[in-house]
Amino acid sequence: MSATEDSAACLRCGVCCFSRLETYVRVEGEDWARLGEEAERLAQFVGNRAYLRMHEGHCAALAERRAEDGAREWFCTIYERRPRVCRDLARGSPECAAERELKGARPQAAAG
Repeated sequence: MSATEDSAACLRCGVCCFSRLETYVRVEGEDWARLGEEAERLAQFVGNRAYLRMHEGHCAALAERRAEDGAREWFCTIYERRPRVCRDLARGSPECAAERELKGARPQAAAG
């Protein structure tokens, strides 16, 4: 698979950004700083730890768009400023494969 095909497949997947857990994406101090002015809108404290907010079963920074062929795509609105935990999940890695295996149908179910 080429890098372009790999990126397109990632956009059409998006499962790593979906969870029913309020405490799914941990935001550490450097992540909070990187989010800048958007930190308080996108993140929240649960106890004494910060997490990205969840919205309709996915990270609040995740947005949907339609590809040229009409397929649903997901994109991270804070990709360049995303938390470390998101940066550490490499596309196509064993962890990525595990996410797809565990919850592969969730984006389709969440978006209707």
